[in-house]
Amino acid sequence: MTVKPFAWRTPAVILICGCAVAVVGFGARSGLGFFLTPISTANGWGRDVFALALALQMLLWGAGQPFAGGLADRFGAPPVLCVGAIIYASGLALMAYATTPLELHLTAGVLIGLGMSGASFTLVIGAFGKLMPEQWRSLAFGAATAAGSFGQFLFSPLSVALIEAVGWKPTLVILGASVLLIMPLSLALVAPRGAGAQTPGAAPAQRQSVAQALTEAFGHRSYVLLMLGYFTCGFQLFFIGVHLPAYLVDSGLSAEIGGWTLAIIGLFNIIGSIGAGWLGNLMPRRFILAAIYFGRSVAILIYVMLPLSTASTLIFGAVMGILWLSTVPPTSSLVAIMFGTRWLTMLVGAAFFSHQVGGFLGVWLGGVLFESTGSYDVVWYLTILLGVASALINLPIVEKPVVRTAAAPA
Repeated sequence: MTVKPFAWRTPAVILICGCAVAVVGFGARSGLGFFLTPISTANGWGRDVFALALALQMLLWGAGQPFAGGLADRFGAPPVLCVGAIIYASGLALMAYATTPLELHLTAGVLIGLGMSGASFTLVIGAFGKLMPEQWRSLAFGAATAAGSFGQFLFSPLSVALIEAVGWKPTLVILGASVLLIMPLSLALVAPRGAGAQTPGAAPAQRQSVAQALTEAFGHRSYVLLMLGYFTCGFQLFFIGVHLPAYLVDSGLSAEIGGWTLAIIGLFNIIGSIGAGWLGNLMPRRFILAAIYFGRSVAILIYVMLPLSTASTLIFGAVMGILWLSTVPPTSSLVAIMFGTRWLTMLVGAAFFSHQVGGFLGVWLGGVLFESTGSYDVVWYLTILLGVASALINLPIVEKPVVRTAAAPA
């Protein structure tokens, strides 16, 4: 009896392995903030050295996504995930031995950033788009996003425990070794030749080139609106993730409350991401995105208007957690609906770059405006305005396949 080469890869197996990739890929870097103090102290650096390395990492992670996605769409996700994992792991391990700011920027910034662009949950989402049955797709996108959040929830306390048990240098090496688990897990994401060429209803796209796919997407009004919304998403998330702990300490609460709040955000994001993926099969995705962005603005406004307390902060963390990365499933689904899945990973990656640019500005402006005004008030209200604007921006999105008169020549 002949066994089909892909028979073992049922939708459940693909989902489990893809989510495991997301857990490891997103989780391993989520605890890097805990290395700021020991690395800076050991090398006699100011905190700005470490901060610049992570800012560089964030930008390169986003900038590399469209290229990694294009390679995954052309050659399959597994080889890109494997190369990305090797670069990512090397960056973590070599980061332990960086003795100059340049070495730290090259390892923690360049290597980890580029490695993550090839080993992150966005590549898993692209693979799910090609491999999962259409009725599973939206929920699978939510599961992959939730898995990344679970990685954050899992690896953050794990990193702290390892640093206390064996020291920060061995911990970085251990984290690097864990990233290599992505390589065997990625084998479940091999796509049979010709899989996922397009979404039902879309015109032929199998012979569309990279340049033609990008030109089509960036000339499509709804895709541009999606990218603008993603910019706001990154701005809000990274500002809160980086500056909320300092905001709480400045206001008289303990640093521990900040840590618990970020953990709650990661935990509740699992609910939000899966819920958004499930809702994507029941209602228009543009309405889900508009509700998420508007909901964030309302939550932030209420939080900054009420007297600050431990209870209000933890509740804020739970609400924001539900809305945190729940934008990813509907955004990815809309890209698949509009353009099919032939270049899905690349186009999701290009939108994600907009997310990372917004994140960079959220972190940077948070610091700049705090230094110039002595508070975070201006940035808090800017996040509210951006959220309302993004809610309105997403409403005109057209949830239909693009019209192609004929397959474009290669």
